[in-house]
Order: sequence, then C-alpha cells, then structure tokens
Amino acid sequence: MTNLTVEILCSEAAIFSAAESQHPEPLLYGITDGKAVGTYLEQKFRLYLKQRYEFIDGNSASGIDFPGILVDVKVTSIRQPQSSCPNTVQLRLK
Repeated sequence: MTNLTVEILCSEAAIFSAAESQHPEPLLYGITDGKAVGTYLEQKFRLYLKQRYEFIDGNSASGIDFPGILVDVKVTSIRQPQSSCPNTVQLRLK
C-alpha cells in the first residue's frame, strides 16, 4: 500500500469533497451542530483514506489528524471556508 503524502492528501480531499457534495447524507438530516457534522465527515474521510493508503493515525490527544505528515483536517462550509490552523487541509462541502 502507498504511504500518504501531503500531495496525495490534498488530491484525495478534493475528490472526497466533490463526491460528498453530490449525494444526500441521511445520517446528517436535521443535525444543526456544525462540530458534529465536521467530526462525522472527518471520520468518514479517514476511513476512505485507510482503504487506500498507509499513514500514522492521529487522535484527539495529539491534536492533529495526520501526525506523520504534520497535517490536520477541518471540514468547512463553502459559505465559510476558513480555518485558523496552520498546515490544515480543508474539506469544503457545498
């Protein structure tokens, strides 16, 4: 299996975000908590990547999603595409 790199992560984030923006997600219907939506999609993205690449998995205690490449992932809205974290890959959903 291929090791995850920053370049691959950015490419896969674009592919994943485009795909996720195109279909309904019934598990999220009625959810108004942005943090819950972000956590759900970040976990789904991590599972998507685990099927394709090898990487060191981060955790809440480490505060970074991909410590092996020093990158954190944040889910943002197309209406509010910002993050205050450096080295962040944003999953921008419509």
